[in-house]
Amino acid sequence: MDGETALLRHTLATLADRGGKTLRGAPPEFADYRADAGSRTPGQILAHMGDLLDWALALCDGRHDWHDSPTLPLAQGAARFFAALEALDARFSNGAPLATAAGRIFQGPIADALTHVGQLAMLRRISGTPFRGENYFKADIVAGRVGAEQAPPRQEF
Repeated sequence: MDGETALLRHTLATLADRGGKTLRGAPPEFADYRADAGSRTPGQILAHMGDLLDWALALCDGRHDWHDSPTLPLAQGAARFFAALEALDARFSNGAPLATAAGRIFQGPIADALTHVGQLAMLRRISGTPFRGENYFKADIVAGRVGAEQAPPRQEF
């Protein structure tokens, strides 16, 4: 595995860790929270994140497939998010060459998904269902660990 692919896998593990922290403990009604009339709900953001990861998987094989998926209840949307992370990580780890440059896959769908995790974190706080912050530099993030089960926080504040 080359360095770029290894970094992509670490980025997916980071996305799983931060996404998991943001979603863990959120009440089901969080999926429908709206900061204002023109904003996306967390459920819509989560559906979009799954679409981004599906697109990244297609780009690995040179396809430019895009689908707008419907919003799901929070638990199902989170399950879809983690399943998409697992599928993309499996593709990165199988050794097959990427049909799209790793940097392009990162700068498009993966970086966008990271941005949306931040939006979900902000929405958790303003919806009245905050979670503890964490020193992410000290987080136990391991390439390949991309499911809902993540290591416990090392240093929360």
